[in-house]
Amino acid sequence: MTACIYRRSGEKNTLTSKGQVTLPKTVRQLLGLNTGTKVAFDVRGNEVVVSRVEADHEDPAIGAFLILLEADICNGRNITALPDDLAQAMLANARHPVNLDEEINGEVAF
Repeated sequence: MTACIYRRSGEKNTLTSKGQVTLPKTVRQLLGLNTGTKVAFDVRGNEVVVSRVEADHEDPAIGAFLILLEADICNGRNITALPDDLAQAMLANARHPVNLDEEINGEVAF
């Protein structure tokens, strides 16, 4: 089982007159932040999620979805096992090369 990455440090800081806050050392260490590292701020309800920016081309919608998914996994919400037939099909095709430009034959249902 992998360790849950979603954590709360519980540390508090004061907002300066310039609207600045110092990220606590524990948070910087957890996110692997050093001087000059870019961070992103996402507002979710009454919370602000701080994340390390890995690349300038990252899709914010995918990043937000992954953070939401991680929180659900860590809290045991909305998680169900894959159906056995789907899991077996995925394992059977795991090492097959994929051509994303190839046309799809047959019907596709979502």
